Amino acid sequence: MTQTLPYSLLEALVGDEEVGALFSNEVELSALLRVEAALAQAEARVGLISDEAASRIAEACGAFQVDWGALAAGLAQDGVIVPAFVRQLRTAVGDAHAKAVHLGATSQDIIDTALMLRLRSVVEIFEHRLDALLHAFRALKDRDGATPLMAHTRMQQALPFVAADKIDTWLQPLERHREALQTLVPGLLVVQLGGPIGTRAEWKGHGDAVAIAMAEILGLSSAPSWHSQRDRIGEFAAFLSLLSGTLGKIGQDVALMAQNEVAEVRLATGGGSSAMPHKSNPVPAEVLVTLARFNAGLLGTLHQSLVHENERSGAAWTLEWMVLPQMIVATAAGLRHVQALVGSMSFSASTGRN
Repeated sequence: MTQTLPYSLLEALVGDEEVGALFSNEVELSALLRVEAALAQAEARVGLISDEAASRIAEACGAFQVDWGALAAGLAQDGVIVPAFVRQLRTAVGDAHAKAVHLGATSQDIIDTALMLRLRSVVEIFEHRLDALLHAFRALKDRDGATPLMAHTRMQQALPFVAADKIDTWLQPLERHREALQTLVPGLLVVQLGGPIGTRAEWKGHGDAVAIAMAEILGLSSAPSWHSQRDRIGEFAAFLSLLSGTLGKIGQDVALMAQNEVAEVRLATGGGSSAMPHKSNPVPAEVLVTLARFNAGLLGTLHQSLVHENERSGAAWTLEWMVLPQMIVATAAGLRHVQALVGSMSFSASTGRN
């Protein structure tokens, strides 16, 4: 029987199954349902809806059976998935408590908060991979750090140094990226709650209390409404591009050092050639360069979504949906490839030393 892959063939090279799954339809829907249930629970806490209504909404969210075709049609018509999603959820909740569903909220509240739930998982994966990568580079430095190499400036031989010096040029920015991610998280992973125009007026003086309760329920931080303030997304995208750029620099260095005539780095495994069986191509190193350039290009596109006119922009918001997942998956792929690269790499004394 022919077995089909659950992704395009190219994703095997430049994708990441673990992180990519966080942007699947199913995971996004699950996050949307969690946000709606948390909104109802928070509103019940401050007395805006009954406990019975909140319980029924949570129950319906837990057993929700989606009509994907209707969601797709609604998205095509409305430019956002939430109106069609809320209609289906209200039907599932039933007439007695349908009006309590999505009370006071707007589409952006649900979608942005659901994104934050998924970004929290992304951040956790990145933290784990960066920690493992830092450990791997430090181990490589301990093992091979004394190996004599030739430094190169402007692609020409410069002066002798050792592998530890080279590794430090890779390790130190990664340490800074790890610290930057930790600093970034508190301002990034926040609830979005503003209502139709971001003023929280629909909650009759209880908007801040609802947002705080939602944050507590969902394990996020509370913040004022940020509907048209996309700097936290832009800052995270900049982090992704910077991290990818550092990984690309590592990949470029390794590809150059692994050239036969340089031979300062040996890779335990390499890619083959259909015409030249003697070749061992530094595929992971090359992919790191590709992903760095890809994210550098996408960063400029993502930052276009900072131009978010007035109180909400359909155009800028949609652009963000298209670009941010690609940048996240590309960064995850880079972290996966560089870990494999470090694990297969060893230094050898430069043949070009003076």
